[in-house]
Amino acid sequence: MAVLDITDDGFALDGRPFRIVSGGLHYFRVHPAQWPDRLRKARLMGLNTVDTYVPWNLHEPRPGTFDFDGILDLAAFLDQAAAEGLHVLLRPGPYICAEWEGGGLPSWLLAEPGMVLRSTEPGFLAAVDRYLDALMDIVLPRLGTRGGPILAVQVENEYGAYGFDTVYLEQLAQALLSRGIDVPLFTSDQPGDLAAGALPGVLSTANFGGKVTASLAALRAQQPTGPLMCTEFWNGWFDHWGGIHSVRSAEDAGAALDEMLQAGASVNFYMFHGGTNFGFTNGANDKGTYRATVTSYDYDSPLDEAGDVTEKYRRFRSIIGKYETVPEEDLPEAAPKLAPVSVALTARAPLFESLDALGTAQSAESPLTMEQLGQAFGFVLYETVLPSAGPATLAFEQIADRAQVFVDGQPLGVLERERHEHVLSFVVPRDGATLRVLVENQGRVNYGAKLADRKGLIGTVHLNDAPLTGWTSRPLPLTDLSGLRFGELDGTVVGPVFHRGVFTVDAAADTFLHLPGWTKGVAWINGFNLGRYWSRGPQGSLYVPGPVLRAGENDLVVLELHGAREPVADLRPVPDLGPTEL
Repeated sequence: MAVLDITDDGFALDGRPFRIVSGGLHYFRVHPAQWPDRLRKARLMGLNTVDTYVPWNLHEPRPGTFDFDGILDLAAFLDQAAAEGLHVLLRPGPYICAEWEGGGLPSWLLAEPGMVLRSTEPGFLAAVDRYLDALMDIVLPRLGTRGGPILAVQVENEYGAYGFDTVYLEQLAQALLSRGIDVPLFTSDQPGDLAAGALPGVLSTANFGGKVTASLAALRAQQPTGPLMCTEFWNGWFDHWGGIHSVRSAEDAGAALDEMLQAGASVNFYMFHGGTNFGFTNGANDKGTYRATVTSYDYDSPLDEAGDVTEKYRRFRSIIGKYETVPEEDLPEAAPKLAPVSVALTARAPLFESLDALGTAQSAESPLTMEQLGQAFGFVLYETVLPSAGPATLAFEQIADRAQVFVDGQPLGVLERERHEHVLSFVVPRDGATLRVLVENQGRVNYGAKLADRKGLIGTVHLNDAPLTGWTSRPLPLTDLSGLRFGELDGTVVGPVFHRGVFTVDAAADTFLHLPGWTKGVAWINGFNLGRYWSRGPQGSLYVPGPVLRAGENDLVVLELHGAREPVADLRPVPDLGPTEL
C-alpha cells in the first residue's frame, strides 16, 4: 500500500515526507510494446511517479461503447508502471487539453444541438457519469490505498482558464468520491487562473514553465498551507503546422527545475516523453486564427519522440540527483534504427474511384456535419449538382477545416479555415456539372472558448447568392483501407490518390518516414496510421515505431491529397522536426 497524505507543508507517503518527482507519459501516444522501455527510462532519470491523462474520446468512441485494448489498455499501462516501481498521477478529465483532439471530449457530444461542454448541463454530466462508471473497474483496484500505483487523481483540467462554475467542479469531485476514489484529489491551473479553478477542500497545484519563484508565490497566496507543486513544468512546447519547431535549451529548463526543487516543491515534467499524435488525434488552437497541431508530440522532451535520452534528460537527472536519490544504473544507449530504405509506391487507387469501399453517402438538402454523420475523424466528401453553365461564385458559411473543391473531377482550389477563406469563383463547364467538396477535419480545438468545434461544411452553401441544395455527404473516416483496389495506373491521376508500396527489412527497428516532394496527406504502415504529413512544415518526417514493422515484407500506403514529384518515400534513421526559427 502507498498512501499519499497532504500535510501542512508537503506530502507524506505512508507517513514519511515525500516529494513527487513525476513526468508526463501518455500511454495513448506511445506504442504499447514500448511502454516498458519508456517507464524504465523515467525511473532512471530519477522520477518516482509518472503522470498520464485519460482520453475520453478514444475510450468511448460511440455513446456507451468503450475501448480499453491495445494502445488504450490503461490497466496494462498502470500495471507496468507499478512493476517498474513508479507511482501514478491520474488525470481522467473529462477534459484534458493535451493538444489532443477536442481536448479529449468525444465528438459525439456535439451531435446534440443544446450540449454545453464542461458544464452542469444534464446531458453533459450524464455522459461524464457513464464514462467514469466505465473507468472505475480499472482505476479503483489500482489506487494507492488498495496497493496500486495511483497516488492522486485530478479533477477536470485547467478549468480556471475556461470558466468560473464552482458547482460544476464540485459535482465532478463528488462523482469521483462517490465512486470510491479515496486518494487525494487535485486541480491544476496556470498561476493567474488559480482562484477561478480552485475547489475548496481539494489541493491546488500550478502549471508554469518559468518565473518559478513568482509562480510558487501565487500558489502559496491561493493556498496558505499544503504542498507546493507544479503539475505541468513546461520543459518544452508543441508545434503548429506552418510554424517553427519549438525548443527550450537544457540549460534554461534545468535552471528553472533547480530553482523549483530548491524551493521544496514537487514537480511533474510536461512532458517527460511526449510521443506522437498517431492517426488523426492532434488538436488545434483558435484564438482568432485556427492553427492545427502537428503529428509529432516530441515536445522537446527529456526523452525524444523515439524514446532516446537527450542532453535535457542528462541535465535533469543531474539536477534531480542534488535533491533526491537517483538510480546508479547506466543510462541506455539510443535504440537501434532501421538502415535507410527507399520505397517505390508504384500501385495507386484514386480516392474518387474508391468511394464505395470507404464510406456510405447520406442525402439531405444541406451538407451534414461530421457529428451528424456519427463520425469523429478523417474526411467528408460532399457532392451536389450545379444547375447551369457559366460564371459562378461559391460561398461557404463555414468550413471546418480545409476544403478541396472539384467540378467534374477537376480541381478548382482549396479553401482553408486557417486563412479565413470562404469564397471561390470559377466557370461551370456545363449544365448539371458535379460539384465535389472534400473536407478534412484537421483537429478539433483543444483549448479555450471554441471547444464546441463541429467539423465539415457548416451552415448554408450559396451559389451566386442562392442556397445550393440537394447534397450527399459521405463520411470517410479511413479506419479500414482493406477495400481499396490498387493497380499499376499509367499517366497522371487528377485528385487525391492512395499510393502503395512494399518494402522488405531484415529485422524491425525504429525509423522515420520522409516524403520529400509530396504535398499533404496521411501515411499508414502495415495498417497502422502514422499520422498526417504536410510540406508546409515544420515537421518533415513521421515517426515509425519499431513494433509496427515486421521482418520481411511491409506495406506502406500514402494518401496524397494533391500531388507528388515522384512516388518514392524514404525510411531514414533520423527525424526532421523542422527549423527552430523562420
